Amino acid sequence: MKTEKIQYINSFLFSEGIKNGIFAVVNAQEKLNSINVFPVADGDTGTNLCLSLYPIINITNSQTEKTVGSLLEKIADKLIDHSRGNSGSILAQFFQGMSDSAVDIEQFDTYQFLRSLKMGNRYAREALSEPVDGTILTVIDKFSESFEDSYSNEKNKGFSEIFSRVMVTTKEAVAETKNQLDVLRDSNVEDAGAKGFYILMHGFVEFIVNGVSQKEPSSQKNFLDHQPEEIYPDSDEIEFQYCTECIISGNEIDRRKIKEILLKHGNSIVVAGTKNKIKAHIHTDNPSFVFDEMKKFGTISSEKADDMKKQNKIIKNQTKSFAVITDSAADITDKDIEELDINIIPIRIQLGQKSYLDKVTITPDEFFKELLVNTAQPTTSQPSVGEFRRHFQYLASHYNNVLSISVTGSISGTLQASESAAKKIKADGNIYTYNSLNASLGQGQIAVYAAKCAKNGKDIHSTLEELNTIRKNTKTFGLIPNLKYAVQGGRVPKTVKLIADIFRLTPILVSTDDGLIVTKKFLFGKNRILKRFAKYIAKNTSCNKKINISIGHAIAYEDAKTLKEFLETEIEKINEFKITELGTAIGVHGGPGAIVVGVQTI
Repeated sequence: MKTEKIQYINSFLFSEGIKNGIFAVVNAQEKLNSINVFPVADGDTGTNLCLSLYPIINITNSQTEKTVGSLLEKIADKLIDHSRGNSGSILAQFFQGMSDSAVDIEQFDTYQFLRSLKMGNRYAREALSEPVDGTILTVIDKFSESFEDSYSNEKNKGFSEIFSRVMVTTKEAVAETKNQLDVLRDSNVEDAGAKGFYILMHGFVEFIVNGVSQKEPSSQKNFLDHQPEEIYPDSDEIEFQYCTECIISGNEIDRRKIKEILLKHGNSIVVAGTKNKIKAHIHTDNPSFVFDEMKKFGTISSEKADDMKKQNKIIKNQTKSFAVITDSAADITDKDIEELDINIIPIRIQLGQKSYLDKVTITPDEFFKELLVNTAQPTTSQPSVGEFRRHFQYLASHYNNVLSISVTGSISGTLQASESAAKKIKADGNIYTYNSLNASLGQGQIAVYAAKCAKNGKDIHSTLEELNTIRKNTKTFGLIPNLKYAVQGGRVPKTVKLIADIFRLTPILVSTDDGLIVTKKFLFGKNRILKRFAKYIAKNTSCNKKINISIGHAIAYEDAKTLKEFLETEIEKINEFKITELGTAIGVHGGPGAIVVGVQTI
């Protein structure tokens, strides 16, 4: 244990100290999640802080920055890119303020550290449109104020003496938060963001002063068994549905103007960053509009829109042994998603100059109607490893097991991204990735089956065994009346479309046992095409067993109803029948009018 007087903090000490603080936060992740009731009881403050802070470890491990000024610049920039949630965005702005104050500083003495703290405190408070006391802001303010008081009274003292007093005062400020906000008082908990900041700085100070190192977190870490009673409001009490964020890159970005715009469309607004790069955070009901407005200030990236009502439902209802998550390539009815608590990671859609989150900032109906008038070729991109990691981290902090069901790995890298993310999770819950070998309606049926297993109390291992059987008995059939979009997307040569148009051919797509989506047959002519499609499906289905059928349509609801009638005539033992909108997995190449059918033998 250190005993010497510490007069300076160089880049090495600061780097190792902040790493120690981050490890402390990660180790307290579930504790912080359990007390998260403000501003929204979505149980993710611990997870968001971990996701915000952990990328900094790459900087601290590299040991390439030789001055605290350059180190803080790297830390602040990394936080802007990776910050999540209210507390993460506020921390990003706090470190941005510290960084701006520490330009050209090689190492901190107590006075320079105080100046840096004060600017960080000011930046953090200015980041919010409506600062609230009794939160992380209050504790940051108290940490800075206490350091200033101790410095003024003991100018000849070093960091050790000052920090010993500062941490006592800061801990008291955290405890006091439960008396400053009604929701914290009612739940008898401290503010989660405030607690997270204290844990971060306590770990930092413990290393600087005493050389005490936190154990590097692992997925096997243990958490406190006795946690405060959790009191969460009903999801109906959550004022806005989506926790929405994006990064804006540009020149001379007007943060004040951004805050003015965001104030009209939600609450919990945080605008953090520099004149060239901003992280905007808001709770809103209209993420798409927010993203469109932010594009006026520069290029946007890292868009995300988390459903807080669903998160609130998750933390209130943890009776299931595992959670189910799938990507938005799966087409599932809204009713099944809601009743079975299926989590969805959106695919990204690029249409001309506009970018969307599938089924979040653009609905299937809006997407296909846009295709009719927009000459730009739409493209889709799989969720990133980081997006999977963020969702996995959250779910694994609330469930013992998480089952991720991906679009077939034979046509997309989504499965690989989920597998990579699963290896990076530091939480108690286990992540299981599963290749649906299907897409669209078939993938959706497999996800629904898994979610029903979870709801009925089955464990993850027996569910995986059942899925291996049900996957073999699930097929996806697609009818593509217009090859225009498949040609534009490079999936079909122009010559094939030319021949199909001349001979009036309509291709039928079918999923194979090894997960490919291939053309199995062409229907000649357009007469009675839906009836012939129904006959083809029936011919390739084991009709002596019970069948679940789902139809997805690309703004072709009447065709979907007609096809349903034909299928009911051709197949006797239909257990359930569902109709929903077709998503982008096949729809981006099938275009308006496409019909996809998932058939599952049970």
